[in-house]
Amino acid sequence: MEMHQVRYFLALCQTLNFTRAAEQCNVAQPSLTRAIKKLEGELGGQLFRRERNLTHCTDLGHMMRPHLQRIMEESELAATQAHEFSSMEIAPLNLGLMCTIGPARLIGFISKLRRELPGLELRLRDASGPQLIDDMMAGALDVAIIGMPNIPERFDTRSLYKERYVIAFPRGHRFEQMNAVPLRELDQEDYLARTNCEYSEHFDELGVPREHKVNVRYQSERESWIQALILAGMGCAVMPEFLPMLPDIATRIVVEPQIHRDVQLVTVSGRQYTPPIKAFINLAQHHDWANTA
Repeated sequence: MEMHQVRYFLALCQTLNFTRAAEQCNVAQPSLTRAIKKLEGELGGQLFRRERNLTHCTDLGHMMRPHLQRIMEESELAATQAHEFSSMEIAPLNLGLMCTIGPARLIGFISKLRRELPGLELRLRDASGPQLIDDMMAGALDVAIIGMPNIPERFDTRSLYKERYVIAFPRGHRFEQMNAVPLRELDQEDYLARTNCEYSEHFDELGVPREHKVNVRYQSERESWIQALILAGMGCAVMPEFLPMLPDIATRIVVEPQIHRDVQLVTVSGRQYTPPIKAFINLAQHHDWANTA
């Protein structure tokens, strides 16, 4: 079954006249008649019956009409969506965000996306770095923003910005009197373990020994809980410097050694980029990530 056959059939159902149906479809009447006969052969019976100057739908024709009407409507909808997609009138994009990346550095970029690509339908997926990698391989994500070391070779990476690590603590803590906190000062501190924390991987990558021993009091995979517990005076935590979201949390840069991570835009190597993905990558690479506005 071909779409022109469906179109001819529906026109004939509406006009009940082969001549007018052919005119409506901008085709010669013999061509329309042949297409209808071919469709009848494929469906196994007459769709129309001619009686003198009148044309009627057969029972089979009445039965097939709603099905073929849906086929036509779905075809037209698909064509419309394809046009809107290619012209960027409506452009869905699935973006993965590593859950340890704070929104402060991204809000300005998302605002820019809204201005530059007003038809972009951005769908955000928040998860750990390894989960985002799996989601990308499964095709559930188009691009991801990830800040962890050792991205698999199967992926292309583009550096966006670098981010230092800080120690986050409640006001009044002894760290507040320091300009920066040497790593050794964490020894015996009450500590809140971020389950999705990746800073230890960065330390291991550089071969930095971790001789200090902290007292882990609580742990959570939710960054919001960790920060709420910090404010409640339950302990401190090492985290990326742009991650703290609660205004009363105090932070100091971790030094001796100072460590940072590279936040990267990640795509699957070899996959063809759609127009919205190309536009997104281009804007991300040219965005001023140092400016949060």
